[in-house]
Amino acid sequence: MSSRPVGRVAGRSGSTEQAAMSVRTVLSGVLFGIGVAAFVDETVFHQLLHWHHFYDKSTPEVGLVSDGIFHAVGWFAVVAALFLFADVLRRGGLRMARWSGAVLVGAGGFQLYDGTIQHKVMGLHQIRYEVDLLPYDLTWNILACIMLAIGIVLLVRTRPARTASLAPATARG
Repeated sequence: MSSRPVGRVAGRSGSTEQAAMSVRTVLSGVLFGIGVAAFVDETVFHQLLHWHHFYDKSTPEVGLVSDGIFHAVGWFAVVAALFLFADVLRRGGLRMARWSGAVLVGAGGFQLYDGTIQHKVMGLHQIRYEVDLLPYDLTWNILACIMLAIGIVLLVRTRPARTASLAPATARG
C-alpha cells in the first residue's frame, strides 16, 4: 500500500493541515473498522449461526431488539467513517496505508473489547453456549490482538513526519 496521498492536492499546505488530515484519516479508519467488525459479528454470530444475541440475559424478543440497536450503531459508525473518508479524500490528504492501519485498530479493538469486557466482565453474552468456551475465547481474542498489532505497526510506520520547529528562527548578528 502506498503512503502517498490519494485525491486532489489540498489547497493549504503545512504541518497543521497534514496533522488534521492524519487525525481525520485515523478517525475514519477506526470508525469504519468498528462498524465492519460489528456488522460481521451481528451477521455471522447473531443472525446466521444463532449463537447469541447482543444481550442474552432476558427474553429472545429483548435479545432481538438489542441486536437491532447494536446493528444500527455499527452502521452509524460506518456512515460517519465514510463521510470523514470522503472529506479527507476530497482534500487530498488520504493515505491508504494509514487508513488501513486504523481500520485494523478499530476492528481489533472492537473485537478485543467484545471478547473481554462484554463476554467476561459484563457477561452480556458468550460466543456460544453449552460448549467449552476456551477455544472460542482464545481464537476470538488472539485474532483481535493480531489485528491490533498489525494496525498499530501500520499507524506507526505511516505517522506524519514532525517538523524541526514551528517557531520562527531568530536572526544572528
